[in-house]
Amino acid sequence: MTPTSFRFDRDAGVATIRLDRPERLNALTFEVYRELTALFAHLQGDDTVRSVVVTGTGRAFCTGGDVKDIIGPLFARDMAGLLEFTRMTCDLVRNIRLLRKPVIASLNGTVAGAGAMIALASDFRIAAEEARIAFLFTKVGLSGADMGAAFLLPRIVGLGRATELLMLGDFIPAAQAEAWGLYHRVVPGDRLADETAQWARRLADGPAFAYGVTKEMLNRELAVSLETALEQEAQAQAICMQHPDYREAFEAFVGKRAPRFGAVRGGEAAGPDAGKAGGTEGP
Repeated sequence: MTPTSFRFDRDAGVATIRLDRPERLNALTFEVYRELTALFAHLQGDDTVRSVVVTGTGRAFCTGGDVKDIIGPLFARDMAGLLEFTRMTCDLVRNIRLLRKPVIASLNGTVAGAGAMIALASDFRIAAEEARIAFLFTKVGLSGADMGAAFLLPRIVGLGRATELLMLGDFIPAAQAEAWGLYHRVVPGDRLADETAQWARRLADGPAFAYGVTKEMLNRELAVSLETALEQEAQAQAICMQHPDYREAFEAFVGKRAPRFGAVRGGEAAGPDAGKAGGTEGP
């Protein structure tokens, strides 16, 4: 894919998505939504990509939907048209979560609204010290439960803190987001690129198949019983034991060397019944 509404490149297994509308604080347009959603679906089958970074240009990561390009035009839509849009925004979160590759949100500045949801849907959040975050939806008269926020956020920061963030919609500073477990790391802004690159490189060099299984199991076990989870994990682990990465890790240990994990093989499942689920490209 060659997106036109943001920057996208690959380097040695790491794909970088850079939102690039700094004059609009990287606010999302209909086109950006569609291209991001389609790209995350495409990356599912791209074996040259082993980890993904999402970041922004300028002083913001992403401030949500563009007031002029999205918010205004939505007033002209009927219920069917509004639902088409809200389902498209949910497809983006769905495709980020369904991607069986680790996704890092590298938060270079302000994170708000739908931008906060892109960060929340990612597997890792590494932030600059100035990267304050807010789930602004109630501030504009909308439900705080948007794009999966009421599902994902309580599982990361707990119900009480999620209620505060989604009800009040206030910004919290990076240090508080880290203390609450929302951010994995907070670093000075001039160190963000290097810190992100280290994480992305480590993940790209790691056991891609095992990472894919782990992410799928985390998704599956959000709403199952312990008995179901145990059986799913037993099956997933047995599948991983048949993968070449498992033998490579053993041989590297015996040989006292670093393991050399290969790319994900085409057509191999990432867990029990994997392959049945996949991203949707949205409208």
